[in-house]
This record gives sequence, structure tokens and C-alpha cells, in this order.
Amino acid sequence: MTPFRWLLWLAILLSLTTSASWAQDAPTLARLDPDGVQRLSMVGSNYRFQPDRLQVRVGVPVELEIRRSTRLTPHDLVIRDARMRLDIEVDLRREARIVRFTPEVTGRVVFYCDERLLFFPSHRDRGMWGVLEVVEE
Repeated sequence: MTPFRWLLWLAILLSLTTSASWAQDAPTLARLDPDGVQRLSMVGSNYRFQPDRLQVRVGVPVELEIRRSTRLTPHDLVIRDARMRLDIEVDLRREARIVRFTPEVTGRVVFYCDERLLFFPSHRDRGMWGVLEVVEE
């Protein structure tokens, strides 16, 4: 392979890595409504969640409104962490669904789509995952 091709491949790889890490830099902060509930909205589509990084406060109830934008491709949302006492698995629909939980400890947990078609990589393996960060008030 010529040096030019090596440099081209390196530039492509760096741009992909940079854009992926950039997407994880700025979390979407939960909105605290007057009723004392933190609210967020998220959409699952084309093997990604938007937003893919969420931040909530510990000890405050959360309502996560989630739906899928695709018509045929099934998606779900899985959030599991024993330490945080989170065990959520919900099938996404075109109509919004509400997921309710109250985070009891701070930390980070990966959420993901667990769907897969036959022997193909899972949606999580294809990049459909994100991070839920629980912080002090």
C-alpha cells in the first residue's frame, strides 16, 4: 500500500473516531419540572439513540419518553445495573412510551438496543447504545 493510501486511511479513521467521541461529550440534561420529576425525550432510529448521553440527578424521579422513528425495524431499550437497581427493558413503538425510575446512586450505566436479526450483529454492536449518567444534585 502506498504512503498516500496509508495517510488517507488514517485520516478517515481519525475523523470517525473523533466524531464518535465528540457525540459523547455533551450530555442532555434532564429537565426538572415543577412537580419534582425529571423529564427527558429520546428516539431510537437507524441503529442509534438520539440523544445518546443522558444526565439525571440522583434521588429524583425520572420520566423518559422514548419512541422509535423506524417503521419496520424493531428496537428496544435496555438499562441494567444491579448497583443502581435498574432493570429496564422496553420494546420501542412509533408512539411514545414513558419509562419511569428513580436513580438511587450516582454513576454511569450503558443503555442499548438488544435487538438482532438472525446471525447479524446486534443493534448494540452496530452502535445503538448510549450512557446514562446519574449525578449529585
